[in-house]
Amino acid sequence: MAQAGFKTKKMVSLILILSLACLLFQFGPTVNGAVANAGAAQDPPTIGWTQVPFSYYIQKPWDLDLSERYHYDAATDTHTMWVYNTDKPFKQGNTTDPRTEMRWYNEYSSGEHMWEADVYIEEGSVGSSVMQILRINRPAGTPATDIMLVVHPDNTVRRYFSDPNGALIKSNVYNNWWNLKVAHNADEGIIRVYADDELVLTVEDRGPATRHFKNGVYGVEGRSETKFRNLKYWVK
Repeated sequence: MAQAGFKTKKMVSLILILSLACLLFQFGPTVNGAVANAGAAQDPPTIGWTQVPFSYYIQKPWDLDLSERYHYDAATDTHTMWVYNTDKPFKQGNTTDPRTEMRWYNEYSSGEHMWEADVYIEEGSVGSSVMQILRINRPAGTPATDIMLVVHPDNTVRRYFSDPNGALIKSNVYNNWWNLKVAHNADEGIIRVYADDELVLTVEDRGPATRHFKNGVYGVEGRSETKFRNLKYWVK
């Protein structure tokens, strides 16, 4: 009788284990008490954000007409910007690198702000910052940018000012459209970068400042060209 009871208990235990395994397989593990389906898509980074209007002007070599370095296609909402390493700075007497960039007017020193665009980088573009957060009013001795995303010769976009060659943001960027989001929580001093809605980088900013977004081509080895479409500005 004792042996039969032992076999019954083993059978009940086995059934319970198999039932639990089936539940986990069907619904996935739990996270903080909630069922997490491993196959479920993540919410987009813009959930909880509000899209608002933005404005900008184009910075380009001071001695050239705008049409010589910038084109906007209204039918596809595509901004195309290009620059050569022999180009002059955006202002006469300025000593910064050549650029063709959208300088956003929307300035901020607090709150949460997100820049978004689909990005297309022409093959051969090297050494250009395609997106940055510029610190226009900042304490003396602090960096001019919170973050710069730069095209590298290995067909990648990486974070500038990080070791050894910059944190990877996106591979195979040449001649492909991909989505880039840069979210800045200025109150907490945190920047998050998303490539195709995947969080790829979380870093601290460079401290208190008034700043704004920029995108285009800044700095170049030879010739760089980048396209942007579906530009959006999000806030919380």
